[in-house]
Amino acid sequence: MSTTLPPSSSGTATQESREATDAPDAPTSRETTDTPDAGPETEPGLGAEARTAPWGTDPYANALRNGHGPLFLRRSDGWLLPLEVERWCSDAGSADLSALHRCEGPVLDIGCGPGRLVAELSALGHRALGIDVSEAAVARTRRIGGSALLRSVFDPLPGEGRWGTVLLVDGNIGIGGDPAALLDRAADLLSTGGLLIAETSPLDIDERVQVRLDDGLRTPAEKAAPGPADRPFPWARIGTPALLRYADACGWRPADQWSVEGRAFVSLRRPRPPVRDRGARTSSQSAESANSTPVISSQWER
Repeated sequence: MSTTLPPSSSGTATQESREATDAPDAPTSRETTDTPDAGPETEPGLGAEARTAPWGTDPYANALRNGHGPLFLRRSDGWLLPLEVERWCSDAGSADLSALHRCEGPVLDIGCGPGRLVAELSALGHRALGIDVSEAAVARTRRIGGSALLRSVFDPLPGEGRWGTVLLVDGNIGIGGDPAALLDRAADLLSTGGLLIAETSPLDIDERVQVRLDDGLRTPAEKAAPGPADRPFPWARIGTPALLRYADACGWRPADQWSVEGRAFVSLRRPRPPVRDRGARTSSQSAESANSTPVISSQWER
């Protein structure tokens, strides 16, 4: 899982490169010289707030390193949403596979977490890239054989407009607390007719709230000295009916919906053409997007 917050300014080197094309934002390649365990780099232009994104702080990082919780999203009224860290750190299960077997072309996993889906997609023969704002998540994804970047979904990303499938699984439809904005961003990333696969809440809800990470382990003294993990951030929980309403308003075409092991999924086709002229893609980029796909080789360029 990840948030709209930019990635930390400290990060390990990336693992995949982008092939050069004539499009303005097309990938460019470089020779691999770094390893996933290389020392931290400083990205210019990131301030203190970006460097302390909640998902990069100890409760989440520690849970991923340990392979289990407890870990929760705590609402301002004290309500807790348990996060399924142990499942995220396991191999892909049958519900995951029901989504992965529907993927088409190169796949971008938004909020990839510890990387089980990226690794499984690679094993299935897909070109796949995960993005997450947690260094611990990106590092673990790489350790188990996946490719990942330390990025927010709202940062510039490789292959924009050329991904065959975008994944928003494990509650990541809630990123940013604005499902419509996230659907718009997903449309930017997908190729024409590309597929979005999203996991929804099994409940019929449409909730947008402020939450914070909570591992239930902090001492009174620690609670008295708030840190980055105490900063609330926007999140959403939506069921399938709510997602379909947002999708219809944004011009998406429903493709399928299903449930496995109590988990609900929806697949949507990218709007044709994009709903809004976001001013970020030129006509030459659009033409390029229709005729090319992201290329994953040895190292994504930061």
